[in-house]
Amino acid sequence: MQVMKIQKGKRIAKRKDKVKEWYLIQSGSVIQKLGLAEVILGPNAILGILERDWYICDYIAAEDTAIAVIPCENADDLKNILSANERYRIVFLRTAIEQRHRIFVLYSQLYRRMSQFHAFVQTVFNDYKTFCANYQLDEQVFPQMDYFNRLEMKHKAEAWEVNNSTSLIKNVLKDYIQMMVKDDSLCVGVIMEASAQMHRAMLGIGEMVTYLSDRKKILLAESENDIFHLYFDLAIRSGKRHLDIAPVKQELSFLSEFIRKSQLYEPALIKTRIQQYEEYDFENAASAQLSKKIDVLTENCLKHILDFSQISSEEAGAFLAQVEAYRNLPDMTSTDSAAYKIRKQIAPLFYNIYFQVFMQAVEDEDAASPIIEMFLNFGFMDTKLAGEENAKAMYDLTGRLRQFKSERVYTIFTWLKSIYFGRNEPSKNEFELDYMAYLLEQRKNGDLTEEQVKKMQNDQKEKVRFEIQNMFTSANRITYGKVTTFCPILCEFDLINTIDKMAVTVDRLEEELNKIRKVDFTAFYREVNFTNAANDILNHELLMSEVLPDIILMPNAGTRAMMWQETADKRRDTRARFLFPIFTAANMEEMMIETVGRYRWEMCRKIQGVRWNDIREKSLTSEYCDYLQFYRKNRDLSADAKDKLKTAIQRAKNNYREVFVKDYQSWINYESKGSFRLNKVAREIMVVYCPFAKDIRAALKANPMYQISIPKFERDNAKKAQRLTALYEKYQKAGGEITEELKENLLYCQL
Repeated sequence: MQVMKIQKGKRIAKRKDKVKEWYLIQSGSVIQKLGLAEVILGPNAILGILERDWYICDYIAAEDTAIAVIPCENADDLKNILSANERYRIVFLRTAIEQRHRIFVLYSQLYRRMSQFHAFVQTVFNDYKTFCANYQLDEQVFPQMDYFNRLEMKHKAEAWEVNNSTSLIKNVLKDYIQMMVKDDSLCVGVIMEASAQMHRAMLGIGEMVTYLSDRKKILLAESENDIFHLYFDLAIRSGKRHLDIAPVKQELSFLSEFIRKSQLYEPALIKTRIQQYEEYDFENAASAQLSKKIDVLTENCLKHILDFSQISSEEAGAFLAQVEAYRNLPDMTSTDSAAYKIRKQIAPLFYNIYFQVFMQAVEDEDAASPIIEMFLNFGFMDTKLAGEENAKAMYDLTGRLRQFKSERVYTIFTWLKSIYFGRNEPSKNEFELDYMAYLLEQRKNGDLTEEQVKKMQNDQKEKVRFEIQNMFTSANRITYGKVTTFCPILCEFDLINTIDKMAVTVDRLEEELNKIRKVDFTAFYREVNFTNAANDILNHELLMSEVLPDIILMPNAGTRAMMWQETADKRRDTRARFLFPIFTAANMEEMMIETVGRYRWEMCRKIQGVRWNDIREKSLTSEYCDYLQFYRKNRDLSADAKDKLKTAIQRAKNNYREVFVKDYQSWINYESKGSFRLNKVAREIMVVYCPFAKDIRAALKANPMYQISIPKFERDNAKKAQRLTALYEKYQKAGGEITEELKENLLYCQL
């Protein structure tokens, strides 16, 4: 086994990365981390034993650590390792059982912590209502409590499992290991059972971590829209009316103590908020009071947004008039000319307001209220249009916006911020022109001078304006799904389910994307040049590298997803841009498969260039075009298959890409499960260019439909892997180091 030396603080494996192997700690220790949950793993612990296809946790060296690489991904690999190295049986068995126990202990601790948090919040809020009633004071509106429920866990560790693990560790571990180690099947079974239990428990821990991270703001938040503020305000109002505030202050002290001990909050935030309360002079506060919090149900949200935007009174008046006219339509989804005209007039005004609000928000984010966040992220403008329940739910959701953000997932607001701060470049417009090409086109047409082009090419504000006027405006309408009745303001009739059920979160997106990656493992792999060669041996070698897309969430309740562009710029190793509605009641799985299908086609076109449909240059698009263009003469197609293909081409209006996308959907949904929907020719093209993952190929290759194509594909892959292995050995002997990208390239041929 290869041994790796890891320095203290270095990440060994990153959450959401693909699991390629396990690691056995030989010396040192590693932190297994998931949000605020941590476990320290020492010598003989196995990193990856609880993982599946993608890491749930981060693994970070707690000190200088040595780890041995274990080429293991499943039970078959484990059985081979234990058969070849009997001395590992006891080590692996003991490690699996002890690591499971640690995970169960962490799970139990976190479950108690979460239960205590929920009970405490309910208690202090009920006490607040009682104080207000006894003191005959109005309660401040606090809609967050309407959505503060116990966590309904999807992944549970049962009490009997935890108790069983505890008894095993305390009482019979030595005897149990001696019995299990005698038989390979028993040994592998115990390890894999422990692995499955750990995996489920860690997913449950992840749910609890997310719950506490999202819900902790209900007690104490930077926005001061929290229960601590309710009590502080109550104490001030009670003092002004010369009521006994000692019980309220006692409750505040009780609340402060819980906040300090909870380990959920940043020390600086705790210090600021509690110090503000402790230094407050209640004796001399006759006229002083805390700022009143916004009530989304009584606030004029539309006026609130327009005031924040600082647009002129004339523009605001024109927009208000159009919104009022829209509200008063007998049927806001009507396609008649009157309704169409109003919606058409609202759209440009909406995007201008959005730009102004965006600029105000990025220049002073602390000034952006939850209503502004609702507008920027969800397209919300008016409680009457969105509905009261939906408005309250979105208001609550502003405290959990992290659900819509990750390294590769953005709301439209965070996407525009990434452009404004220079982390991303604007998307292409509908004419396939990027920002610089657009400026040059404007100069060519005489709309801009050379001086203006030079000034604008690095103007981040103008880049944001370009993105709003082009990608945002077009994609918002397209992802909505019904372009003839589209209005950019979020409306109640589009929210046909609850906000939480329709929310397109990072977890939902990653789940659907990973489903496809588990079937079509090559979907996001691209050829890139190896740039870190230590010698000339690999100088001209093209490596396969997985480049996952950026996903941008449009502020609407829509039914369609789309691929806006297959790469961020001219380079092949930049991310594609997928666009989804932020709320949807449509089938997310189908939306993702369709989008990936289009991406596959367009990516091939980009790589092939002008020869994308030239059959002399073999590729996915050239072979599919040839197959569709000359299907009538194809002897491998039956008369029935030709009739079906003719109908498919007609339905796609002679768009070959759309025919491929439909076939790709069948490939992922049905063919991968052994339910055959494609004809022989389409299937053979798919096997070559969209091959199934190893486990699916193993299940299908005995079938007559695949008896030739899958073995041929695997022979070709084996030859590539053999060639690469020999090349890597030669490279190493010449002083080169096998980097992660080289390992990934070899792994690609073995998947």
